[in-house]
Amino acid sequence: MAKKIKDPGIGLSSNKRAKRFINKDGSFNIKHVNRRTSISRSYNYLISISWFKFFCWVFLGYVFINSLFAIIYVTVGISAITVPTGSIVGDFMKAFFFSAQTVTTVGYGAMAPKGIVFGVISSIEALIGLLSFSFITGLLYGRFSKPKSSIRFSNIMVLREHNDVDCIMFRLMSRSTNVMIRPKVEVTLALSQKTKDKKYVNNFYNLKLERNEITYLPTTWTVVHPINESSPLSEFKKKDLPQLHGEILILVTYYDESFAQEVHQVHSYMLHNLKIDEAFISAFHYDEDGFTILDHDKIGKTKSL
Repeated sequence: MAKKIKDPGIGLSSNKRAKRFINKDGSFNIKHVNRRTSISRSYNYLISISWFKFFCWVFLGYVFINSLFAIIYVTVGISAITVPTGSIVGDFMKAFFFSAQTVTTVGYGAMAPKGIVFGVISSIEALIGLLSFSFITGLLYGRFSKPKSSIRFSNIMVLREHNDVDCIMFRLMSRSTNVMIRPKVEVTLALSQKTKDKKYVNNFYNLKLERNEITYLPTTWTVVHPINESSPLSEFKKKDLPQLHGEILILVTYYDESFAQEVHQVHSYMLHNLKIDEAFISAFHYDEDGFTILDHDKIGKTKSL
């Protein structure tokens, strides 16, 4: 008989239309409203987003600062920097390029501020430029030094017979060539069920695995949960499992040599995506010289039984 466990932090209340708790990228599927912002949250955001988004924000910030000071220079009088072109667009472009030279402290010498007012404005801009580039340098260091797990999960789970018992399986591997040291897996089933008063609640169960820890992981690891009498899924027929409103929550912990510390990654699978009577194909083989060849594209490839 399966034993329920306490809420792992997800919440007991549920809904008929409730979506998954954990997204495919490992983030929690929560929409925040009325959340106060701060510099620390901005820092966490900028070191967590993709490289493309990061450089887009850097570019937009660079254009914004130069455009702002270009407008100030044109408003005060572009003649104190260079000869006016007689066109607002032309004057703005000259002021923009002068601002770019000032904020980066390049200073080609073709344009230079004249007078105390322009000297003060350009000095302030140079200070802003120094602080901005120092901030960006810190962000770059934070992005490179932030511990990040490199686990890749199979895109599906399978349900097949293994050792004369129906088992749920999923597979994981390392995205990099680093070997995971002592990876551990903890799997929790979150089952949304309707109560007698027609409300939906989440029930949580620990899923026992054939092995929840190995010594190292140079290739792939197929994690197996046998559906025996101690499994919370044993009361359901095989064909009914994909109809359940359930999610399998996964926490993987391992020691990463690159960061010299433990790293974590969360993932989840929905029961309605369960593939029945399919098996994972081998993701590695040996070449003629005896070397192990690991094919990352085969992590989620299956075959019908």
